[in-house]
Order: sequence, then structure tokens, then C-alpha cells
Amino acid sequence: MSIPVQPAKRPANPRFSSGPCAKIPTFSLDKLADAPLGRSHRASVGKDKLKAAIDGTREILGVPDDYRIGIVPASDTGAVEMAMWSLLGARKTTMVAWESFGAGWVTDAVKQLKLEGEVKTADYGQIVDMASIDYDTDVVFTWNGTTSGVRMPHGDMIPTDRAGLTICDATSAAFAMDLPWDKLDVVTFSWQKVMGGEAAHGMLILSPRAVERLESYTPLWPMPKIFRMTKGGKLIEGIFKGETINTPSMLAVEDYLVALDWAREIGGLPALIARCDANADVIAQFCASHDWIANLAEDPATASTTSVCLKFTDPGITDGAAFAKAVAKRLEKEGVALDIGAYRDAPAGLRIWCGATVETSDIAALMPWLDWAYHAERAALANAA
Repeated sequence: MSIPVQPAKRPANPRFSSGPCAKIPTFSLDKLADAPLGRSHRASVGKDKLKAAIDGTREILGVPDDYRIGIVPASDTGAVEMAMWSLLGARKTTMVAWESFGAGWVTDAVKQLKLEGEVKTADYGQIVDMASIDYDTDVVFTWNGTTSGVRMPHGDMIPTDRAGLTICDATSAAFAMDLPWDKLDVVTFSWQKVMGGEAAHGMLILSPRAVERLESYTPLWPMPKIFRMTKGGKLIEGIFKGETINTPSMLAVEDYLVALDWAREIGGLPALIARCDANADVIAQFCASHDWIANLAEDPATASTTSVCLKFTDPGITDGAAFAKAVAKRLEKEGVALDIGAYRDAPAGLRIWCGATVETSDIAALMPWLDWAYHAERAALANAA
């Protein structure tokens, strides 16, 4: 097998990690100069910054005015756990998973909280039939499977008159996909995904129905302080005004505010979604014209536009994991793609982040290099045989 000549053009930014993700294209450390470092987050300057982060989130995402938005500890994981521990147990629960993070929420619900209910799962590349779910139960699911590259195509199957709560982990979907707020009671995400922010903090968005549950239901299990959202049977409103449970990083907050400003400048949510769609489309066209690689998502309608997961389909590859690692290592050595290996629990392959902070020109420049790396590794296998 012949090896193509190395492409002449390289991605300007080789950072295609699925988290932490590439910074906004206009990022520089100078943009963080206004961060109130060394000041208390309870001082007026700190409170104003935290409230601006909440208000900017509502503005860009189009979150309804009667939904609460809070900044919480421990990234998206902390936000999901906070919701599960505080809200579940009042009625039967349906846990839904089609990738590793969703499976983690299943483990917590079944083994830690020991909840009564049903577990629905699908293999990597597939999605659970969301229309088959009883939405009179509380339903926990991911919108976009970060480690499988499979997403919800829409929320039409979720009834607006449901009796249960819908708890949605949207960490790699928020700012990249159109979330139907009337179908979602709890939405969580983190700054380090689509907005390219710094890690550590999570966002927790609650519908009025979720707030009503918090104020009318007390779980049977002990509630760690870091998860408590009520006091005396009433919501702690301060959490949703920027009075965080623990001390936030004001540097990370400033970074998020800068990213929100960039989102406004380019046209808000429609522009963010369009950038993700364009990025993913470049890879989809590449897969369509090369018979040795394919999207892990079996149905194009459910293929992620952020965490695009790929599999090698060449029958001559006998050790898929070793081959994929070799391709990723070769691309990293050339400095054209960093951190694109599949997630450790996912099937062997590659994962290329296509979130809004990634330039489409960089995705396009990467594709010839992917072709080169594949042929180079296939030639190495042939030579070793």
C-alpha cells in the first residue's frame, strides 16, 4: 500500500480534545485582565461577575425567565449528581444510557441511591428509543453522548404534560444544539465543552416543576452540604443569583464571560450551532468518500455535531485499538491533531471535537492528514507482516 505525500497545509490549531476543549478563536490571556483576582467572590465585584455569567447563559441559550440558573461545584458531574441526589426518589425513575457517562448515572442511581425504576440502555453507536419511555416517571438521560457521538435528534417524543421530571445531562450539547426548554426540567453542562472555558464549575438549570419538587420533597438519604439546594423547605435562591455554595475561581468565571461575549459577537446561539454543524459536516463528507472509516453513530440523524466519534472499517485491521492509537499518535507527533483518541470505555477509534470554538478550516485541514496517517499505518502493518 502506497503512502500519500504529507499534506502541505496543517490545522492552525491542532487542539481537537473533547474536554477541556479549544479556546475561542480570539482568545488571549490579556482578555482575562479584568478578573477580580484576590477579591472575595462575596464582594460586590465578585457577585456582579457571577450574576453576569448567569444572565449571559440565559441570554445566549434562550433559557425561559422562570427557570433558575445556578453555578455549582465539580463541573457537569457535580451538577448532575446534585440534581439526582436532591430530586429523585419521589416517584419511579427511568435511567437511560447509551454511552459511558450515562452509564455512570445509572450506577449512581441503582447502586448508591438504590432507586426503584427501570434502566434502558443501548450499545455504542445506537440510541435508546426515547418514545418508548414512560414520562410519568422521572427520566435521567444525556442529550449528547460525549463518548459515543450519538445525540438526541430532537425532543418531540417528550410530552409537555408529563408527570415526571426530565433530568438532562447536556454538557456537550449546550451552546451547540437547540434544547427544547419546555421538555426539560433539569439541564446541566460545564464551561469547558462547547464554549471552550476552563474546568471546575458546572451549570444547573431548573424548571419551575423542578423547583416545586425541591420544595415539596425531602429525600430519605443524608444530603451532603455541597448538594443542598433548600433550607426550611424553600429553595436557596442565592445559589441562582451567583451566591455559590463554595468558592469559585474568578479567573475561570472571567474566561466564561469572555466566551459569552464572543458568542454574542458572532451572532449568538444560531451562529454557534451553525459552526458545529459545519465542522461535523466536513467529517461526514470525508467518511462518505473513504470506505475505511465511518461515524460510530449508526443513524446520521443521531450523529453528534460536537463529539464526532469514528471507527475504522477496514477488514484488514485486526487490532482496532492498537491501530487507532497508532494513528492518533502519528498525528500528534506531526503536531496536527492532539487528544483525538477514543474515550477509554468506548469502542476503538478516534474522537474529533467539532464544537463551536473549533474553526471549520482546521477540521478541513485535518482530513488529508487523517488520510495520510491511515495509509502510513496500513503500510507499517504490511511491512511487519
